[in-house]
Amino acid sequence: MDGLADTLSRPGLRPTVALVLTGGGSRSAYQVGVLLALAEMLPRSRNPFQVIVGTSAGAVAASVLAAEAHHWRRAVAGLERVWANFQSSQVFRVDARHMLRAGAHWVLALISGGMVLSPPKSMLDNTPLRELLQVHVDCAGIRRSIERGHLRAFALCATSYSSGRSVAFFDGIDSIRDWSRVQRIGVRTPVTLDHLMASAAIPLLFPPIMIGDEYYGDGAMRQLHPLSPAIHLGADRVLIIGVRARRAAGVQVNRLPPIMPTPGEIFGYMLDTLFTDQIYGDLEQLERFNELVHAAPQVVRGGRPIETLMLAPSVDPRELAARHAGEIPRGLRALLRVIGGPDASGDQLASYLTFEGVIPARSSSSATATPWRRARRSWPSWAGRSCPR
Repeated sequence: MDGLADTLSRPGLRPTVALVLTGGGSRSAYQVGVLLALAEMLPRSRNPFQVIVGTSAGAVAASVLAAEAHHWRRAVAGLERVWANFQSSQVFRVDARHMLRAGAHWVLALISGGMVLSPPKSMLDNTPLRELLQVHVDCAGIRRSIERGHLRAFALCATSYSSGRSVAFFDGIDSIRDWSRVQRIGVRTPVTLDHLMASAAIPLLFPPIMIGDEYYGDGAMRQLHPLSPAIHLGADRVLIIGVRARRAAGVQVNRLPPIMPTPGEIFGYMLDTLFTDQIYGDLEQLERFNELVHAAPQVVRGGRPIETLMLAPSVDPRELAARHAGEIPRGLRALLRVIGGPDASGDQLASYLTFEGVIPARSSSSATATPWRRARRSWPSWAGRSCPR
């Protein structure tokens, strides 16, 4: 496991607990729901995570938590307020005028072979997202949290289109050093809004972001080891909040006979693969490394076992997207129809792009209740903290 063998165990010290938030578009509402449950379980104003790592949409919530690490519950409450009033128009332009203009641009570019108009930078205009983040994310607060001892380290991940490497942009205590592995590096830098926009720049949907002299896109693209940044930053225990139900990895569920997937289904499947598959593979590899450390510690000198706890939806997010299909903006519905996802075949893609009706507020629905109960049952002993009853 990348980053384990060069870290030393720290006997007698309280374990360093990390939070890893994966990407997932509008499915990240589930992550906010889990964070709400944890905030209720933990002592007031106490940050349980010394290390926070986010990728893509998960980087947004991670940035808010890191910037307000001195007041954990207030930060989570702020996330709840934003998500409870979220609309797709706050992330990308979905009105008919912008959708028609974008469609006409693509058509003219294709017909003229790029002679009349060059292809657009992306399918969607995510300028509203930048405007939203400017209001709700205090990037300078991340450095203050570290300087005041409320946070050990923070990282968000992006992908360089120039080098093809997965880059973890991080800030943390002085003892943490940059790292370099095959196709992945960690770079210390003051985190800015551009880093956050780059991490969330889903390929094709949103435009790349230039940082320095390179263009960057969504952090999940080349992130073969999503847990590696947290481990490099000193984590002994890692809580991962995913966005896919464990048995909902395929395009077609319970279809007899099988039906040819539409382009919309395939695109939704690609997003699902992009955001989720690597984390399960990394967890499996980490479990094997832990077994090796316990069975033959002399083989991996200086290595230490890393405990993990993964929380994921118990209900397929596609089902939730289907329940709110009538709330999808007209412009987005038109896009889904064009690419072949006008009905249930587009639910997977819609579950990543539809922000309406995905309020994560204090709900007793099965999508939130199961991870809430599991978190309450597992957290106290796993994180080495007491849980108020």
